Amino acid sequence: MHSLYNSAKFETSFDVPRETMEMLNQYQSLLTKWNKKINLVAPSTISNIWHRHFADSAQLWALRGPGVNRWLDIGAGAGFPAMVLAIIAQNKQPEIEFTLVESDQRKCAFLLNVAQNLGLDIIVKAERIENLETQPFDVISARALSSLTNLLEISACFCCDSTICLFPKGNRHELELTQARKTWHIEEHKIPSVTDTESVILRIESFSRA
Repeated sequence: MHSLYNSAKFETSFDVPRETMEMLNQYQSLLTKWNKKINLVAPSTISNIWHRHFADSAQLWALRGPGVNRWLDIGAGAGFPAMVLAIIAQNKQPEIEFTLVESDQRKCAFLLNVAQNLGLDIIVKAERIENLETQPFDVISARALSSLTNLLEISACFCCDSTICLFPKGNRHELELTQARKTWHIEEHKIPSVTDTESVILRIESFSRA
């Protein structure tokens, strides 16, 4: 495990202004409050939120590539990684439109509440990803949602030639890649995670059916 991120290390490492930190602190407060009523994240991770959730999400920002206007996050849950990235984008690249898809109505209510409190102009879709209108996105992300094989199947109809997929994966990522290559040709980069020595972010620039 890498040295733990607290708020001070987060601010320095990800080069974010005070306004961004204030929004993340608000997000933390809302998450802590809501988590007592609905299961957003494991309660044991709340005290370590800057490392386990905020830094783990924020590391995707540098991997997004140029010319990003539309970002799709599948299975948004409590907002990781997309809510953290939308907060960062507010100062650094406000033109990015984030679409968060989550089938759990209670989690969507939380995401909308956070967006309202923080003044974020994001799109929250309370539906299954299979029901979302097919349209191209510049970046597709998903954290702790499904196997790589399934993620590629889901993502295929939302990709264009320049789409980048960012999928954080744990210590089974090589096995997931082996399984996925039975049905997909994949061009990927494995970027070591800043929060866990056994984890990576799979940055997939193109994939096609095998």
